[in-house]
Amino acid sequence: MSTESTPAVIVTFIRHGESTDNLLSIWAGWKDAPLSNHGMNQAKAVGQSLSKVPFAAIYASPLKRALWTGQAVQEAQPDPKPPLTVSPLLREQHFGVAEGHPWQWNQDPNLTLEEHFARDIWPVLHERHQKFPEGESLDDLFERAKKAIDELIMPHVWKAAREGKKGVHIAVASHGLCISELIPALLIKDESGIHPGDKYRGLQNTAWTRVTVDVKGLKEGEPLEFPDSDPPKLKVRVTDVNRHEHLDNVKRQKGGIGRAGYDPKQQDIRAFFGGAKVESGTAAPEEVEGRSESNARDEAEVDIN
Repeated sequence: MSTESTPAVIVTFIRHGESTDNLLSIWAGWKDAPLSNHGMNQAKAVGQSLSKVPFAAIYASPLKRALWTGQAVQEAQPDPKPPLTVSPLLREQHFGVAEGHPWQWNQDPNLTLEEHFARDIWPVLHERHQKFPEGESLDDLFERAKKAIDELIMPHVWKAAREGKKGVHIAVASHGLCISELIPALLIKDESGIHPGDKYRGLQNTAWTRVTVDVKGLKEGEPLEFPDSDPPKLKVRVTDVNRHEHLDNVKRQKGGIGRAGYDPKQQDIRAFFGGAKVESGTAAPEEVEGRSESNARDEAEVDIN
């Protein structure tokens, strides 16, 4: 790729590895479950797959499943390693009092949402403004995502423009629903201002999606001068969606080890690969690598209005 066609900034959004809550049919937004052992292997695999991308900076949610994924990406980078910055703006959607409760697909048409909640029923919500008590709606999450883009990503764009640089790579380790709002929040920075809709949901664990941001008129080695009040126009494009080929050779450890919580203090490698047994008569469910029970609302087939 020529320097003329190289964008100013390339942002790689990475969903976290499998968490222990991903293996349960529960609402898990700010509930801080760790990666499973399998999830840590996924994180290491995506880190290795991106090891030749020279990230200038890595940002991560403070929730363990995304933070550990971001750290795995950082660890795979060559020295000197890029800084990793933790931001609460990158946390998953908050499900309020529904956190940790089982979700169900369908709502009872004879009950209001409030009556569902009163009966300890936490169904999938289909409208962007709807939320669980004390939680966030998708509209709320989008507002937070816009703030994250403004505070974490756009400074790199304007810095690159003012320094005449192109090809600045940034990594963001976050969560499925948050990423599905971060991407549109960045895309509306395009000079068209068009929102792409709810088309970036259903990401697999550690799958990555890439967005490029170019500054109109920017040439490599030629700094641009402009006031903050009148920045140059941008061209923002999605180039890769839900890339997960790095998972092709990631296999779940047998005997329930892969589904157990990852312990970063674990020193005995045997604990990861042997010892546990599956109960008699228990058949392992068929699994699609990178897919899990996860949050119902994170699924691409959920109709959101």
